[in-house]
Order: sequence, then C-alpha cells, then structure tokens
Amino acid sequence: MLLYGVQETLWMVLAAIIVDWIVGDPSWRWLTHPVIWIGRWITSLEKALLGSRGASDQRKQQLGVLLTLVTVCAAFGCTWLIVWLAGAIHLWLGYAVNVWFISTTMAVKGLKEAAVAVYRPLEEGRMDEARKYVGYIVGRETSHLDEAEVTRAAVETVAENIVDAVVSPICYALLGGAPLAMLYRASNTLDSMVGYKNDKYLYFGWASARWDDVLNWLPARLTGLLLGAVAWATPGLSAARSFAAVRRFAHLHPSPNSGIPESAVAGALGIELGGVNVYHGRVSERARMGWPLRERGREDIVKTVRMMYAVSFLIAGGLLLCALWMD
Repeated sequence: MLLYGVQETLWMVLAAIIVDWIVGDPSWRWLTHPVIWIGRWITSLEKALLGSRGASDQRKQQLGVLLTLVTVCAAFGCTWLIVWLAGAIHLWLGYAVNVWFISTTMAVKGLKEAAVAVYRPLEEGRMDEARKYVGYIVGRETSHLDEAEVTRAAVETVAENIVDAVVSPICYALLGGAPLAMLYRASNTLDSMVGYKNDKYLYFGWASARWDDVLNWLPARLTGLLLGAVAWATPGLSAARSFAAVRRFAHLHPSPNSGIPESAVAGALGIELGGVNVYHGRVSERARMGWPLRERGREDIVKTVRMMYAVSFLIAGGLLLCALWMD
C-alpha cells in the first residue's frame, strides 16, 4: 500500500537510486544501516526459537515459517510507521525518510566497491589479497583460486546481485514505497542468513529460501531482459548470445532466479560461468553457463559492474520519463 501517490513514488524511487549511486552503504558511526538491524533481529529470533533444545525436522520447518513471517512483518510495519510519522511531522521530512530507506535496500555502489576491491589486487598481481577480498562476498573457499576463478567468483556475485540489490528492491519500492522495499530486503537477508541447504538450516531455513525465490521470480526475468538490452547497446557485448544463454542455461542453476542474470552476463561477455566450487571442504559442481569463447580475465569484473550500472541507468531513465509524462 502506497503512502504517497504514484508520481510522488516515482520521483522518490528515482531519488533513492541517485542516493545509492552517490552514498552507497553509509559507514557513519551515528547511523546504523537498516540491514544490520534486520540481521541482529534474525540472529536474536533464531536463538529464541531454536534455543538449545533439540527439535524435529517438522518442528524446525514450522519455526522457520514463523521466523520468516515475524521478520518480514516487523520490517514492513516498523518502516511504515517511521515513514508515516516523518510525513506527519512535515511532508518533506516524509519524502526524505522514504527516499533514504529505499536507498538502503539497494547496493549498486556497494557492489561496485566490493568488486573493485577484488579487481585492483588482481591488476597489481597481489593474488593473496584478491582471494581475501573475494572471500568476503562469496561462500566458497577462495584460498586456492587462480585469477580466472577469482574473476568468476566476482562476476557471478555481481551478476546475481543485479536482481537482489538493484532490480528487485526498485520493483517493490515502486509497488509499496519504503515499507515494501524493506520487506523485500528483510526477506533477502533471511535467505542469506538461514536459507542454506545444510544440516543446520535445511528445514529451519526452508521458508526463508522459498519466500525469497517467490519475491525474486518476476524481477529476475525482468533483469534478464534489461541485461540483454544493455548488451545490445554496448559495443563488444552480444545481446543475441545473452538471450540465448538464458534460454539454454538458466534452468540448470539450482536457484530458479540466479541462473538468469548469471547466464545473461556470461552470454553477453562470451565467457563461461559456473564450475567447481569448494564449500567447507566439500566439492560442489555448479551448472556451467555461457560458452567459453575466450578465457576469463580480470577485465570481466569491470565489464560486469558496468552492465550493472547500465541496468540502473536504464531503470532510472524510464522512471524519469514516466514521472515527467505524468506532469
């Protein structure tokens, strides 16, 4: 439910995208990022629900459903209340708070900075540092990776998060302003914290993982179209290959959504993503996406970041045109 009109929401979402481009994730001591609060909430609630008692698999699944419901409702309700109170104090304060909350659900600048932290040591031949920084953004073991595999890890992370940190939060902000965007961010944080298929979270994290899949289903497919459009407009990239890769490889990914942006980027760049990953000593063969027309190189990290920015520019331009048309 929108707290503001459609045109007001268009302008606020556009402003939030610009704030994210410029500010990114603030590290100011006096301002804690909402996702940090959400993470603390999830950790506390997980401990309260599971405790030290043993629980059956069915019970863990039920408690996981409760964790998901309570967290997303709390995220939506708290954000709605804060935005409403700010608007009650002054109209422009309400606008500002709404814009800031929406911007915190995106991470264009944050993803760029994380990718650059991997790219720079690769460029300078500091492999140990590159492995360390890519280890901050992926769950796989990175101590043994060569340049091609470090590049793959960084490209896959940026590509996948074009959905999670760009397109999805924008879509939900357009539908329901900051409250719905924050509900999405809480859902995505749940998935990143408990949505694992391991002994601890297979049942407890089931609801969080499935709910995140539902929320990302349409935005992921929109992202595939946007990445194809970006590839069409960018010299050196192939839109035809991007769309063909999505049709050929996306369904092979274990996630119903992540395979779309990853295969779209792989096809556009003419590289292969996926392959062998190691998680806590266990070898996992991930679906291979795209065609290895050339060897992966560190410049593919830069190209993927540029594709992410181009998607955000494309969306921002569309919002601007819609807002001006409504005047």
